[in-house]
Amino acid sequence: MADLAAAGPAEVEAHLARLRSGDDDHPPLAVSSTARAASAVRGLHRFALREGLAGADPGRDVRPPTPPRRLPRALPVDAVLRLIDAAGPATATGDDAPRALRDRALLEFLYGTGARVSEAVGAVVDDLDLDAGAVLLRGKGGKARLVPVGGYAADAVRAWLTRGRPALLAAGRGTPALFVNARGGPLTRQGAWGVLRAAADRAGLPVDGPDAVSPHTLRHSYATHLLDGGADVRVVQELLGHASVTTTQVYTLVTVDRLREVYATAHPRALT
Repeated sequence: MADLAAAGPAEVEAHLARLRSGDDDHPPLAVSSTARAASAVRGLHRFALREGLAGADPGRDVRPPTPPRRLPRALPVDAVLRLIDAAGPATATGDDAPRALRDRALLEFLYGTGARVSEAVGAVVDDLDLDAGAVLLRGKGGKARLVPVGGYAADAVRAWLTRGRPALLAAGRGTPALFVNARGGPLTRQGAWGVLRAAADRAGLPVDGPDAVSPHTLRHSYATHLLDGGADVRVVQELLGHASVTTTQVYTLVTVDRLREVYATAHPRALT
C-alpha cells in the first residue's frame, strides 16, 4: 500500500488523463466512462483513508470530466404537425374514433402545453378550464403550475371529452383521469409512449436510435418553437416548470445554432 499512500492529486489527475487519451494497449475512454473511473478512484482513496492505509485523500478535490452538454432535439414545426395528423383525424368516426380522438388530443396536449408525459397522464378533467384556455399541471416535487392551452389543443381535447372519452370510460369503473385507456382506466406513461411511437411510425419519423421521437421530444419542440417565435426565456422557464432558468437556457443554444445556420447561408460576408 506504499504507492497508494504516496499518491497525491497530481497522480490521480494524471491517471484520469491517461484514461481519456488512451495508449497502445487501451483505447481512450469516453467522458462518461472516465467519470465512472474517477468515482471508483475516489472511493478507493476514501477507503484507504478510513482504514488508516493513507494519511490523506488525494482524490477528494479531483473533479471528474464533465460530459458535453447534449442539446435537446426538437422537431421542425411541419414534422410536429405530421406527427399529430398521424395520431388520428380530428373528425374521426366509427369504432376506432374514441382511440383516434384520444391519441390526437394527447399529442396536441403535449405539444400545446409543454407538459411532461407524467403530467399529461396525471391530469384530471377538473384540472382543465377550456373556456379560459388553461390547465393545471402537477410537476416534479408536487409543484403545480397553470399553463395556457392553445386553440388546436383545446379543440382536440374538447372533441375527445365529448365524443371519445365516454365510450372508453364505459369499459371501466370510472376515473377522473383526463386520458383513459381502452379498459376505462387512467392512461399510463407506457400507454402514452405507445401512442406516440405508433403515430411517429405512421408519420415516417424515427422510432428507434438516438433520434427516436419521444414524449419529451414534443416538450423540447414546444420550448424551442416558443423561443424561435420571440418568447422570453424566463417566460418559457415558467411554462416548463423549471426551477432554474439555467435549465431552460439550453434551448437558447438550439436557437442560436439555427440562427448561425441562417446567417451562414444568407449573409454575403459570412463565409471566409
